[in-house]
Amino acid sequence: MKKALLHLQTADPTLGAIIRQVGPYRITYHAPDFTTLARSIVSQQLSGKAADTIFGRVLGAAAARGGRLSPTRIAALGVDGLRPLGLSQQKANYLLNLAAQRIPYARLPNLPDDEVIATLTAVKGVGVWTAHMFLMFALGRPDVLPTGDLGIRNAIHRAYELPAPPTPSEIESLAQPWRPYASVASWYLWRYLDGPAQL
Repeated sequence: MKKALLHLQTADPTLGAIIRQVGPYRITYHAPDFTTLARSIVSQQLSGKAADTIFGRVLGAAAARGGRLSPTRIAALGVDGLRPLGLSQQKANYLLNLAAQRIPYARLPNLPDDEVIATLTAVKGVGVWTAHMFLMFALGRPDVLPTGDLGIRNAIHRAYELPAPPTPSEIESLAQPWRPYASVASWYLWRYLDGPAQL
């Protein structure tokens, strides 16, 4: 991690100042499995607190031994059982669809980033943002740049004193010096806004 931080601080003085302000890198990783992907679906477009509350209810209703979500139990709940937990109709359907998929979770750590994204986004309800979060927080990939993330856009807008939030292509351009540690840079940008992404 020292190598990544040294690289980022040297390559980008603005990001270097953010790193010094935020302090040590303390990312939290999750298992690359059904539970983590389900959590990411629940978290879409919600604050961290709201997502945690709803996901806690889902776990309480559908967790198997070991505290992990069971696709079978999600399927058994159906929309009528998921909706009272705080899920929208759409998210309930997304979870049911995910539970019905045969995603090769054990193979994902061995696939390159683009293949992981292709595999996950083939599932209805899993978009590129969710795939990026899975790459970062479940697979621990070091060079993921979630250009569609609102927090990243807002942090860059503020930190780099831009006239407007940057577009994805502008983020790609600005982030070139961060490579191959864009995930680390992204984590610091989230912390800079005091609101890390929830997976």
